[in-house]
Amino acid sequence: MNIQKHMEAIFIATLAIAGAGSTVIDRLPDARAMPAVPVANSIGTPGHMAVIIVRGKRDAHRA
Repeated sequence: MNIQKHMEAIFIATLAIAGAGSTVIDRLPDARAMPAVPVANSIGTPGHMAVIIVRGKRDAHRA
């Protein structure tokens, strides 16, 4: 199939999809983010050091 023959149709279809998508996105309600609630206890305190343990497979290709 020769794409150059159908470029006008592809362009019109792309514009139609973009226009419809823009209308749909404009009708979505705005996001209302809530602030994070601070944790009462700190993980690391002056008397206790925070220790983080990461468990996972090591990449054999990296040194």
